[in-house]
Amino acid sequence: MMETEEKKTKIKKIIEEILEKLTLDARVEVLEAAEGLRFILKTPEGELFIGENGKNLISLNHLVKRIFCRDEDVTKEDLNFFLDVNDYQEKKIEELKNLARLNAQRVRYFKKEIALRAMNSFERRVIHSSLADYPDIITSSEGKEPERQVVIRPYL
Repeated sequence: MMETEEKKTKIKKIIEEILEKLTLDARVEVLEAAEGLRFILKTPEGELFIGENGKNLISLNHLVKRIFCRDEDVTKEDLNFFLDVNDYQEKKIEELKNLARLNAQRVRYFKKEIALRAMNSFERRVIHSSLADYPDIITSSEGKEPERQVVIRPYL
């Protein structure tokens, strides 16, 4: 596993090189969050980076991870980072955590499983980790991409 400072430096350099090649104006900040390292792009061109429903941001995140994986020293744990643009992902994470809590309450009350809407892997991971400490709730991802969804069930 790579040291955190080395990881921050390498990933930030990859992002900055991509931005330079695309001639896009953005400043990169790095924060340590519960979900992993956050590389925040601060830019007046946020809509361009985010795209419809975050699709451009998802693609950029995937591209950075693919380039980062070229290093032989990279482990699965090293991939625990994500890109954010003008705090778009941070707001999305809070929405997902609220969605998870609300549906966990419904599952507890009605004692029936609930299938959430189809989500990408990052969104599903946020839901699973949000409910991991609920002893009376279990979660699973079901279906095939791109229709894969989280199912929340009561633990009986």
